[in-house]
This record gives sequence, C-alpha cells and structure tokens, in this order.
Amino acid sequence: MTPLAPAATVPPSGESLPVPAARSQRALEWSLASGNFAIGCGVMVAAGSLNDLVRSLGVSVAVGGQLVSVASLATALGAPLMAAAIGGWDRRRLLTLSLVWFAVGHVLCALMPNFASLLPVRTLAVLGAAVFTPQAAAVIATMVPVQRRGRAIAFIFLGWSLSSVIGMPLHSYVGESFGWRWAYALVGVFSAAAALAVWRAMPSGVKPPALSLAAWRAVFTNRVLMALIAVTALSGSGQFTLFTYFAPYFRQVIGVGPGEVSLLFFWFGAFGLLGNLLLTRWIDRLGAGRCVTLGLTAMALSIACWPLAGGLLGMSLVLLPWALGCFSSNSAQQARAGVAAPALAGATLALNTSAIYLGQAVGAAGGGALMAISGYSLLPAAGFAWMAAAILISVWILRQTRGTAGA
Repeated sequence: MTPLAPAATVPPSGESLPVPAARSQRALEWSLASGNFAIGCGVMVAAGSLNDLVRSLGVSVAVGGQLVSVASLATALGAPLMAAAIGGWDRRRLLTLSLVWFAVGHVLCALMPNFASLLPVRTLAVLGAAVFTPQAAAVIATMVPVQRRGRAIAFIFLGWSLSSVIGMPLHSYVGESFGWRWAYALVGVFSAAAALAVWRAMPSGVKPPALSLAAWRAVFTNRVLMALIAVTALSGSGQFTLFTYFAPYFRQVIGVGPGEVSLLFFWFGAFGLLGNLLLTRWIDRLGAGRCVTLGLTAMALSIACWPLAGGLLGMSLVLLPWALGCFSSNSAQQARAGVAAPALAGATLALNTSAIYLGQAVGAAGGGALMAISGYSLLPAAGFAWMAAAILISVWILRQTRGTAGA
C-alpha cells in the first residue's frame, strides 16, 4: 500500500479547534454551505445564461464558452497560490472578504458593455472562489471531531447542489426573460448575503498554521494524493465538455423552449441535491473513495447514453444518473481529499479545488474546439473518454488505500 503524506510538519490529524458555545457548529456549517451556494451560482451563471449572452453581445456559443474556460483556468492557478499566500490570515475575515470580492465582481460583470471587457472582469471575480471553496472545507475539517470530518465537508458542499436546484434554473429563467446582466447581478446579491452569514457564524481567531514548503512537497511527491487530484481534473473535464453547452444544446438540438430549458436545469439540480443528501448519510459508512467511484460511474452512464436522448422526456431520463452522481461525487472527492491526509488538508484541498476549475477550463475549451469542428456530435465521446480515465484512476486509489481513511 502506498503511504499517505506524513503529518510531521503540522498538528496531529486528530486535533480540532472547538467552535465557541456562542457560535454553534451547525450554524457555522450552514453559513459555509450558503457560501458554497453563492459560489456555485457564480460558477454556473455563465452556462445558465449563455443563450441570452451570446445573442446580446453578438458572439458565438464557442466564444461565449470562454467565460467558463478562461475564468476556470485562472481559478485553477489561483487556488494553490492563494492557499500559500494567506496561511496566517484569520479565517473569519478571509472567508467573508472572498465572498465580498465575488459579489462585487459579478455586479461589475453585469455592467460590462461588451464581451472583451466582460471576460477579464469575470476572470478576476471568480478568484473569490479560489479562496473560499478550499478554505471553507479546510476550516470545517479542523473544527469537527475526526470521525465527523467526511460528513461535515460533504454537508457544506450541499450548497453547490442547492445552487444547481435554485441557481441554475433561475439563471436560465432570468437570462431568457430579463437578460444575462440580471442573472450576474443576482449572483452578487447571493454572495453578499452569504458573506454576512459567514461573518456572523464564524468565530474570530481561527488561524490554521501556514503550511511549510516541506508540507507542499509532501503532497506533490505522494502519488496517491496526486492521483486523487487527477481524478478531480479528469472528471471535471468530462463533465464540462458537455455541461458548458447544456443551454444551447437543449434549445438547438433537443428543440425545447426557454421554460423547458429551465425545467431541465431544475430537474438536474433536484436530483443533484438528492444525490448529495444521500451522500451525507452514507459517506462515513461506505467511505469517500467508494462514493466517488459510484458517482463517476453514474455520470459516465449518462454521457454514454447522451446520443440516445430525444425530446424533453428522453433528455430528462438521460440526465438522471448524471445528476445523482455530479454533486455527490464532487462533495465526496473533497471529503476524500480532506481525510486522506488530514494534516495536509489545506494543501490537498487547495490543489483539489484547483483541479475542479482546471477540469472545467479544459472541458469547456475542448468542447468549444470540437463544436467549431463538427458541432455537438463529438462532445459525448470526448466527455466519456475523460470520465473513463477518472474512473480507472479512482479504482486504483481505492486499491492503494484499502483499509485507510479516504478509501
């Protein structure tokens, strides 16, 4: 069995920072979940409102998809760099400010006059996600007992699932009915509300020790941890090869109207939420690694059946396994990263978050390139190839870590 990264450079993995009595642990978890809801809405707003944006700004669907790929690449690069730079910051201030940055950035996006100005502002705005997502998971991992870490990390990522239930169809409806600018402004409202919730629930003085160069080296040289991060990047690439272009695909290929597009997004999000709720009940019994592999397999099944979908009913059925596996596998993968080597959770979760956005960037850019060549026809095959690679590596990790945390 390949050993996981050593814990010599940081506090023992079983230690946790207790939440003061005045700040209930549950309130903290809910506030961090609300932050992830806002982040999820911001990540999905580009895809959800893409139809109106490309019409309004006079760009192609493939060019509009760059709002996902370029911003995701910036976040992928920013997550580990920010984690290294902000090691000594008070987490209450850090998490709150990252959401404020996210809010202001998306309001500014709504005011941009053209695509050329929107793209860099959007890229800067999503750097708030590069800070909040990994640091929220790392914080909760240090503030709950070791036996509850997997479930606690999975719980705060319910926010992402809720964003798919509420945010994605709402962005689609608002974008189609009132314009993409209102959809972006709505992200600003959600993010500001989440910032207030985190400020009220998060205690002051939580400052996890900064990771040393030796700790970062321990992560980068451990083949199991790096394989885990590769699973995240590969699965994200597979998903966003198709996911980025859901809205135009539904309109142009399936032939459904604006209301039905919103309905499909709601359907997808509702079962995504159900999958994540089931995960919080079973992750500590099955193990995060097994939950990840099950979720990846469900998504690969949907992508394999994608060409068979016809009409609203057919697409609804094809989306079902993907929805159940999408957010649950992402939450399980974050939990897997957090518990595989708890003493190095800050670095591992930052890199895992980086891999999420790297996968989004590669998938969106690759999907856009394929669309420029042959339309939508090659997207399912490309997405399936990415997912198959992720499943194979995930199974390998299970074998290497059998009987250990994260397996």
